[in-house]
Amino acid sequence: MKCPFCGDPNTQVADTRENEGGEVVRRRRRCPKCDKRFTTYERIDLKMPHIVKRNGNRSEFEHDKLAGSMKLALRKRPVTLEALDAAVDRIEAKLLALGEQEVPSEKVGELVMRELKKLDKVAYIRFASVYRNFADVDEFAEVIREVKARPKRSRPAEPPEPTSENDLFRS
Repeated sequence: MKCPFCGDPNTQVADTRENEGGEVVRRRRRCPKCDKRFTTYERIDLKMPHIVKRNGNRSEFEHDKLAGSMKLALRKRPVTLEALDAAVDRIEAKLLALGEQEVPSEKVGELVMRELKKLDKVAYIRFASVYRNFADVDEFAEVIREVKARPKRSRPAEPPEPTSENDLFRS
């Protein structure tokens, strides 16, 4: 590591520490030439694939853009920021696991739709309406039917008979 003060390439590591999660290594260094100290940080540098758009253009993967589009679909929906962050992390992990240098934007869109469907059905439909660029109301209705067709968790057939414990409106 080159000294930022004098430019000497021969620096010495004085102390090494990892952060709590082990993702970052902090090193205190000393330059023997000018005797100044400085800190460096080491992080894993994972290369996200480039995104190939429908028109053939290529762009770098942007975490903030992915999270922003999902936030827009989830706007005013009862989904926590932690759940959103976890979904974005799962999408990024799947993209990295592909091991590809380039990924079509359609693949990213499908991953987003799969995660949104798990998080919130309304957000899923919002995103699908933009992503699939619905031409008419019938396409929109088809996605709604698809979401409704999924089996729901079983609910009690009828509410329990009112008793003094569960009837809040009885005097």
